[in-house]
Amino acid sequence: MWSEPNWTVPQEFVILGFSGWPQGLRVLLFSLLLPLYLATLAGNLLILGLALAEPTLHTPMYFFLGSLSAVEVAYTLVLTPRMLAGFLLPPGGQAVAPSTCAAQMGLFVALGGSECLLLAAMALDRYLAICRPLYYPQLMTSGLCWALLTSCCLGGSILALGLTTAIFQLPFCHGGLVNHVFCDLPAVLVLACGNRELQEHVLLAACMLLLVLPLILILLSYTRVLVVILGVGDSAGRRKAFNTVASHLTVAVLHYGCATAMYARPLSSRSLEEDKLVSLIYINLTPLLYPAIYTLRNRDMQGALQRVVSQRTMGAVQQADLD
Repeated sequence: MWSEPNWTVPQEFVILGFSGWPQGLRVLLFSLLLPLYLATLAGNLLILGLALAEPTLHTPMYFFLGSLSAVEVAYTLVLTPRMLAGFLLPPGGQAVAPSTCAAQMGLFVALGGSECLLLAAMALDRYLAICRPLYYPQLMTSGLCWALLTSCCLGGSILALGLTTAIFQLPFCHGGLVNHVFCDLPAVLVLACGNRELQEHVLLAACMLLLVLPLILILLSYTRVLVVILGVGDSAGRRKAFNTVASHLTVAVLHYGCATAMYARPLSSRSLEEDKLVSLIYINLTPLLYPAIYTLRNRDMQGALQRVVSQRTMGAVQQADLD
């Protein structure tokens, strides 16, 4: 611990990651996680591409789904490459400038916050489509979709700017060793000295705003949707609507469950070593499950993929015949 005159921002932060683990184990983790990273990018880019290219998917639901995939791609690119590089570097961790650390933290919060709000917007879309079908085309217009998307991104960005600024205004007297795989909020906040109570309260308030309240609204919306599904329509229509809702609800529970378990706790009750292990799940596995859930359980997405593949195959065959 530094003396009080040295309470300042370190000249560099060192992201320790798993640099203390044996080299063989780190190489093994790299070999396991690299394919997951590539599959996550491919799956989310596939959903985004289909949502843009396939005319039958130009609906509000797939507009939000494509937007969610775009956020997931950005989220993965911000966190995963540096984490994977850490497995191959010599022991001692990765040194980053304070500005780089702050930027990574800010982007992580902005993208994660935008995703939380987007999931709530998707729940609103499904609620209006199923519970208010007569008014749905007039309510969920293209302008409203873009307004909701813009609001989600602005909300996440404003929150990220506030949290990152509040943390990096604190004096740091515990050095710059970040015991995590990236510049996560709690891992950097524990390095600070002085009165951290305000920042902890802000962090918990942000968790309430982005996690607890949207999750309650999502659960209430989907509960109402399920009641309506079970009460009207034929069996085929009910099955399609139920599969759509089940996919959205599964993703929401995965996202909010992991995020709440990680961040809705005071610093005194958390273990950074445990947080670091859990981060392997929400950085690598959870983003991979999203495209798997949406594509495997969604017939519209499957049909669009088959049409795109068929068109490409027929085009290649015709080109070969002409040659």
